[in-house]
Formats: sequence, C-alpha cells, structure tokens
Amino acid sequence: MTVKTTHAGSLPRSQAVVDMIFARERGEAVDAAAFDGVMAEAVGAAVKRQVEAGVSVVSDGEMSKISYATYVKDRYTGFDGDSPRNPPGDLKLFPGYMKRLASDGGTPKYARPMCVGEVKSKGQGELERDIRHLKDAMAAHGAEEAFMNAASPGVISLFLQNDHYPSREAYLAALADAMREEYRTIVEAGLVLQLDCPDLALSRHMLFQDLSDAEFLKVAEANVEALNHALDGIDPLRVRVHICWGNYEGPHICDIDMATVFPVLMDVGASHLLFETSNPRHGHEWTVFRDRKSEIPEDKILVPGCVDTTTNFVEHPDLVAQRIARFVDIVGEDRVIAGSDCGFGTFAGFGAVDPEIAWAKIGALVEGARRA
Repeated sequence: MTVKTTHAGSLPRSQAVVDMIFARERGEAVDAAAFDGVMAEAVGAAVKRQVEAGVSVVSDGEMSKISYATYVKDRYTGFDGDSPRNPPGDLKLFPGYMKRLASDGGTPKYARPMCVGEVKSKGQGELERDIRHLKDAMAAHGAEEAFMNAASPGVISLFLQNDHYPSREAYLAALADAMREEYRTIVEAGLVLQLDCPDLALSRHMLFQDLSDAEFLKVAEANVEALNHALDGIDPLRVRVHICWGNYEGPHICDIDMATVFPVLMDVGASHLLFETSNPRHGHEWTVFRDRKSEIPEDKILVPGCVDTTTNFVEHPDLVAQRIARFVDIVGEDRVIAGSDCGFGTFAGFGAVDPEIAWAKIGALVEGARRA
C-alpha cells in the first residue's frame, strides 16, 4: 500500500489569473464570461499537473480567490472599510527583517475590510462555478478524489475584524451561521471540505499577543465550537481541517507549541488533520503525536506537512519518506496522508516559492510517499 498524497490547497496562479483577480479587487469592470474562462483554464491546468505528478487528492488550487480567508468579503454582505494590520509578534522582535520584508515586496497587499454590518450570503454562484471548474477538470484528467478549501469562522474573524456585532462570540456565531451553506454545498457536490484554521495557532502571535497561553486556548476553543456548529450534520469523514503558524519565512519564535493546542485540534469535527511538520520550529513536534497517541481519536487521519512552502529548497524524497514514516509508526499507514505545510499560493500574485520549484516539491512529496 502506498501512502496517499495531497497538499494544503492553494497552488501557483498564472499571470492571467492574477490580473483578473486584481482587476476585480480594484473595482474595475471585469467581463464575467472572460473571468470564468480564465479560471476554468487555470483549474484545468492545475488539476492536470497534480494528476501527472501523482497527487492522490487534488484541489482547484484556489484559483479564483484572492486569499484563503478574505475571499469572503466578495461572497458575503457586511464587509467594508479596512481592518487594522497586526504584524506577527516574532517579526516585531526583528524590526530590521520586518522592514526588509516590506521593502522587498515580501508582504502581500490586499483589502481586509472590517465587518460593519450583518453577515449574509450573497448566494453560492461563485462557489458553484469553482465546483464546476474542479469537477470538469477531474473528469478531463482522471482525478478520482478532490477537496475544496473554505474559510473557518475563526480565521475570518482574524483577518476581517468585528466592528458590528456586540461581542467576538456573537460575531463568531454569525459567521458560523453564514458559512454553513458554503460548507454543505461543497460536500453535497461530492468533494471533501477543507477548513483553513490558522486561527488555532497563528492568531496567538498575531491578534492575541497579550494573552497567556491558557487565555488563548479559551479563544481557540470558542473558535472550534463555532466551527463545529457550522459543521453540524456533515459527515466528519468528508471534512479536513488545516492548522498552521503562518505561511511566511520568519523567526517563528513566538509560535504557540503544538502540545498546547493539541487537545483543541483533536476536538474539531473533522476526520483529517493537516498540520506543519517541515517548518523547522515545529519539525520536532511529531513526538507530541507519539507521546499522546492515546489522545488521538481512532477516526482521525493525520496529514503532516512533509514539504515546506516558504523556501526554495526541494526536499529529498528520502527525507519526505522519513517524515511520513514517523506518523505511520504512530497510527498506521491507513491513517496517514502526506501533505504540505501550507499552500504554495496563499495570496494571489504572491509566493515565496518559485512556481516551478513548487511543482518540484510536489514531485518530491509523491516520490517520498512511494518510498515510504
């Protein structure tokens, strides 16, 4: 049996895709049919390359989205203006490096509006087009299994901050209610739903820097409660959740430990758990899963990140195989899928990894899984 492979979702976008997305972001008139055509072609190309590389569970690469979280501003009412920027705590400790990132174009620039009104769906039209493009590409290129990303209530509240609801809890509840239909639409289309939840780790050193770890855990638990409410009635076997500490090259010395957030991660109503293990601040934390094996529910499938998405090193397949083997030894090969730490195209038009090197990394991932 060969261990399956997948990735976190976003993939490098072509310049044609980026141009379309940012024209719409600037409020320019964009021909809907032309936009749809560009996205369909890009998704087809991305699925084709994934299939050719040997990826077991593919995605649409999040082609139509400007980012994995802020896309909601285009599909839901209630967002306007701008949210305050909160640089990660580790970058604040190294202001020279943070300045260099900004001056080198290392930080993506895109709108992050505030929540200033009631959050309601504008309809599932854009999502349904994304689904159609992915399923058409699967049929054309022989992909058997695919997932589609969606933002969690917690990550939306991290990047699109509340200036309308009376409390953070009320905002989370409104987001959970609003996102339920999106989640169900993806699952009912026959795709696996992936919830992106960096709020369970990244937000500790971004939005909640002044809290203790214990206080932050209460925030994370509230985020999971809202997410589980939105997932009520959906089979956990059709759901993946992705947790990370931020898809950027930086010191990461303020990251909360996996051991601390471990019980929160296990409480999410998803069977597949995606997490970073190639990030050198967290590569050692596979031992948390080993030492707390009894706390991992038997229905959980571990999807460790076996290639990094912030550097242009291409991992040796033997290293990938070693990373996979650690988790196979813990839960068995039928409960491990090899993945990537994060996405390769988290923000449209921005990526630390050269697009062709990203595909080389995916190739190393597949070969490492074969060797494992």
